[in-house]
Amino acid sequence: MQAASCATILSFLLLIHGCFGQTPPVQLKYKATGPSPAVIAVYEGWFGESRHISVGYSSHDEDVLRSQIRRAKSMGISAFVMDWYGDRDAYVDQTYALMQAAADKNKFHVAMMYEESNQEDGATDEAIADFTMFHDTYLASKSKGHQAYLTYEGRPIIFVFPNGNHTDWAKVRSVVNKWDTPPLLIQENLPGPHPEAFDGFYPWINPGPLGWAADGSNWGERYLADFYKTMATKYADMIIVGGAWPQLNDSKASWSLNRHISGQCGQTYEKTFNYWKQFFPAGQVIPFMMIETWNDYEEGSDIEQGLPTCPAATPSGANNAGGETAIKKP
Repeated sequence: MQAASCATILSFLLLIHGCFGQTPPVQLKYKATGPSPAVIAVYEGWFGESRHISVGYSSHDEDVLRSQIRRAKSMGISAFVMDWYGDRDAYVDQTYALMQAAADKNKFHVAMMYEESNQEDGATDEAIADFTMFHDTYLASKSKGHQAYLTYEGRPIIFVFPNGNHTDWAKVRSVVNKWDTPPLLIQENLPGPHPEAFDGFYPWINPGPLGWAADGSNWGERYLADFYKTMATKYADMIIVGGAWPQLNDSKASWSLNRHISGQCGQTYEKTFNYWKQFFPAGQVIPFMMIETWNDYEEGSDIEQGLPTCPAATPSGANNAGGETAIKKP
């Protein structure tokens, strides 16, 4: 599968709102600061670590990080949302430190996506310790590059990726509320046991109720419809972060579950990127659209090298909807 140009990706980001027809009357409490959602992208910072596949670069190479920021900005992306595990992964923590410093120097933004511990005992205490560590290291006024941290209405945004749901987020919320500037906490999917602890929600790559199709045809339409409809009708007073993905193929991951979502020659990205417009009127623009992902080559959801495209025809005359985006050093 070939890679689309940056201009092609940017054209998707600038599609005119309202092309999907009738929308329900919705009044959002939190809206985009401009005419369209701010585009952010999930970033994996573990490459170069022995437990992960080789992609031709190290996440600790500062030249690579600067190049990635430049490329992301050319695609209309304003921030990387970086997976972070606290002291459970020192390599990824170092990547985060380097990226925040690079973002600060290159007029870019960065945010943390906290990977919740899946340990049944101690998850709450661990989350509190990790959040405290993150605040003191990266958000405090003396922290290097803290000006680059992604904010909304003056408050830092922290994303939460749930694993096991063993954390008492109400207790975590009570701790972070004591920070000089309490963060906005955004969790995957819809409210669970502690809805009062969160300020908003985001969808994650999901094929929907029909499950994973062998040919990857279930791209997530019903899943996204349920997410946006529920947010519009029940949680319009919370921060809505949209989700977009180009494809998925986790065959290279050591944790592979043989999951596939076809890129459909770039149509999967276009559909997921714009699907929110079916549920919100033109004047009600959600604050953020999160691309999932920038560079997760192991699960095959990356856009770093461009969107999946298909040539007009293969030598046999048939469209080529297979293949992968090449992995190259930026």
